This record gives sequence, structure tokens and C-alpha cells, in this order.
Amino acid sequence: MSIRWGIVGPGRIAAKLVSDFAHVPDATVLAVASRSADRASAFADKYGIERSYGSYREILADADVDVLYVATPHTHHLAIGLAAAEAGKALLVEKSFTATIEGAEALVDAVRRHRVFAMEAMWTRFQPAVVAARKLLDEGAIGTVRSVQADLGVTRTFDPTDRVFAHELGGGALLDLGVYVVSFAQMVLGNPTSVSALGSLEPSGVDADATLLLGFDEGRTATLMCSLHSPMPGHARIFGSTGWIDILPRFHHPNSFVLHRQGHDSEQFDLPALGDGFSHELIEVTEAIKAGRTESSVMPLDDTLTVQRALEDALGQLGVRFVEEPADI
Repeated sequence: MSIRWGIVGPGRIAAKLVSDFAHVPDATVLAVASRSADRASAFADKYGIERSYGSYREILADADVDVLYVATPHTHHLAIGLAAAEAGKALLVEKSFTATIEGAEALVDAVRRHRVFAMEAMWTRFQPAVVAARKLLDEGAIGTVRSVQADLGVTRTFDPTDRVFAHELGGGALLDLGVYVVSFAQMVLGNPTSVSALGSLEPSGVDADATLLLGFDEGRTATLMCSLHSPMPGHARIFGSTGWIDILPRFHHPNSFVLHRQGHDSEQFDLPALGDGFSHELIEVTEAIKAGRTESSVMPLDDTLTVQRALEDALGQLGVRFVEEPADI
């Protein structure tokens, strides 16, 4: 049984992801859709995709497409996702899942009501190094986990025409980069009980950078940073009662981590990803659909909602609020 994929939004991320289908058994990319027929056609020609569509409505109407990978701007995820759920299409939605918690809750309600598979494309959770580090945590390799530190920053020149800086498209550091550090902390520590945020804004009104302190039960904490204007290493560190684990840069798609335990020499584990690293989440979705599952146990929808809620709390403290925009379906 081959699962047939459609790409919605043939941009930079989709271009990186599509090549990794070579490493995914029982999966083919059948179609691509854009609001520009020329753009969709060019993407299809470049990557050998059979069908291209100049509207999202057309790919939703294609009965041969089983699952959609949605890589449009954040504020368009909700409208496309709702229409896909109504059409019975499974979904892999690029992070962040939506632009608002209200939108995320609406989309999760829709996919659960229609009983279609959906997952946020948080590739970090499926990287072999992260999977192995989580196993060590579960085995108590560093005792009781107490705190997490993580950072992720890039240097971008402000450009009001760039999606990353556009308020109407859900731009800013938190939804693009902060989603990684918050999701990592939530993966390790569970659901935060408090969110404190400081940061600065771009001229367009989106967040330029942010530092977050998340509180968890039993006094556990996460200190997280993200920025569009600082070249941070992309390092994550998990502290326990008997040691710590360093997820080496860049932690959101790492090849290695180091285990430090009291009374032992440090141990480095090298576990490179398959292909460019997108293959692991694609395999997860493909296998889940084949098995008739509607959620991933590694990246469940409840985790997505928790992360989205924390991001919205932080954005609100910085004075940023987004509105989900209707997409051209």
C-alpha cells in the first residue's frame, strides 16, 4: 500500500523536505498546489511530481491524494487544515501548527471530529539522536530531570516584504524559532504551569527576539531563547539530579549528544539522521496512515496545543496578537 502525498505551499521548506521522500518506504509525492499555477508547475517539474494545481481547492478535490503536507504561512494553516479535514485528507502541518491557540483548538477539533490523521511537523522529536536521548532520560540516566535550557537564533536583516517579518502572515521569532525551544522543553518536562516572557519587536509589530522562563510542577524550569538577530549556537541542555545531557548544535536536528553522569566519563552518542532529517517524520505519518491511526504518539495533538498555548501566552506578554487569515481555498 503506497500513501500518496500532496504538497501545499511549494516554498523553501517544502523544497528541502520533498527530496527526503527517497528514504520513505510506501510513499510517493503525487501532487503539489500553490495559489500560483506557474509556481506549482515549476516545483512539479523540478522534483518530478506528476500533478500540479494553481489553487488549494483543486488538490483537496483530488481523490487520489491521501495526505497533505501544509507549508504555507502560519496564518493560512487553519483554513487549509479545516478544508482538508472536511475533505477527509490526512495532514502534516508545518510548525507552528497555527498562528493562534484558538485556531489550533479549532483545527484539532475538526480532525478529531472527521477522524483523520493530523500532526505538527516537529521533526526534532523524530531525530535519532533525540529519540536515543529520550530513552536514556526514561531509563533514569541523569536521575530526576530538573530543568532545560535551549536557544535558537539566526541573523536576518529586517525586510517588511519577507514572510518572517510580516504580521499578517504570523511572522516573528517565536512562531518560527521559539516553537522549537518550547516544544523541546514540553517534550522533556511536560506541560508548563507558568510562562514569563521578555523581548523586543520589529517595526512591523512581530517579535524580534524573546527570552522565556517556563515553570513546571515541583519547581522545575526551562530557560529558553530565540532571536531573528543573534547567531545563537542552537544548543539544548537537560539537567537532572545526577547528571546532564547536551544535545549538540543544532539541537532541533542534531547528529550527536553527550551524556554527563557523576562519577563517569562523558559519553558521546553519534546518531546522524536519514537523508536531510525530514524522512523520520514522513515515515511516522506514512506508517500511521497505513495503520489507521489518527495521531502520533511521539508528537500528539495535545502536546501541540500545549506548546501553542505557551507561545500565545508569551506573544501576548510582548504585545503581539495574530489573526488567522482565510486562505484562497
